[in-house]
Amino acid sequence: MSLFDKVYARQQTDSLKWDKLKFVYDRDNVDGIIPMWVADMDFAAPKSITQAIQKRLDNPVYGYSFEGETCTAATIAWLKQHHATDIEVDWVLYHQGVVPAIASVVEAFTAPGDAVLTTAPIYPPFFNSPKQLQREVVFCALDEAQGQYTLDLTKLDAALAAENVKLFILCHPHNPIGFTWSNDELRQIDALCAKHGVLLLSDEIHSDLVLTGTHTPLLKISAHKDNVITLFAPTKTFNIAGIHAAMMFVPDADKRQQLQTTMQSHAQGGLNIFAMAAIEGAFSEEGATWLAELKDYLRDNIRYTAEQLNAIDGLYVHENAATYLMWLDYRETKLAEKDVMARLLDAGVALDPGTKYGEHGNGFLRINIACPKETLEQAVSRMKSVFM
Repeated sequence: MSLFDKVYARQQTDSLKWDKLKFVYDRDNVDGIIPMWVADMDFAAPKSITQAIQKRLDNPVYGYSFEGETCTAATIAWLKQHHATDIEVDWVLYHQGVVPAIASVVEAFTAPGDAVLTTAPIYPPFFNSPKQLQREVVFCALDEAQGQYTLDLTKLDAALAAENVKLFILCHPHNPIGFTWSNDELRQIDALCAKHGVLLLSDEIHSDLVLTGTHTPLLKISAHKDNVITLFAPTKTFNIAGIHAAMMFVPDADKRQQLQTTMQSHAQGGLNIFAMAAIEGAFSEEGATWLAELKDYLRDNIRYTAEQLNAIDGLYVHENAATYLMWLDYRETKLAEKDVMARLLDAGVALDPGTKYGEHGNGFLRINIACPKETLEQAVSRMKSVFM
């Protein structure tokens, strides 16, 4: 039996995933619905994290703190060991999360009325955060053929050339589709952004959840490092999203100062003492062992889900190369999104509607398969009942 087979009761724990279903789906009765929407896992965090937090709890003085050398050293060592990438100590800034970090970068390096460019479909904060800051959002839509997505670099070149585009946000690996970028694509994206003087922000929160092949951090191969900011975090990988923590790797000293000034203007501090402990516990030998077991479990869940759903006429889901999020194509069924969502909820399963990720997501659903096999089998059975 795998340690990931254990089913934890998460109801009435103030879990966004489990306890906010009434609000998110506007339903009075959500009893028995299996939530497979927001991206957190129904797995316990590694013991190395809970032990690190407990060790800090054992000293009952919880005063003001700062990110010490051990926290940064653990992060840098992890990138070196697991991604063969050198991150300098001075490059590292901390934030309360990747989404707040996106907002800080948008505010620091663009002005109201400037345009922020990203791909589509895409993780909603990539366009919601800039819009909330009165920036224009421009999309360079991904091309799709038989479930495979590619970025037309000629179209990207043209989009970057627009006078008001100041920032390009790259999702690496991609959420919601779950693909990885090739090194050649990364080099070309890096070169095009530098060519047009557009700052390149690479969100690599899912980098440790690459399941096929390896992850190449953009900073590892960038020829224009001073034009790149990378966002990184242990929160998705180790299921500690409730412990807010993220890192920003900023090679250019002037950009670091500008970003720090923006954060300070909002009185945004660094990490809390328990987040620092969690990072050290995550980026450890024990954390690496746990992660290897997790990735094997996720691969099995992905294979199972694809096998079951692809056997149904009108459905297609590819086996994603990264993340625990699957992108289900139901366009051939000709069903409207609102009808599909209603039927799924009636059947007892809550998925993410594709249009949440922009209009290019119409006809798709995002499925979070990071749950015990017992839960997954129930949920997939309910999905199949909707489409058979």
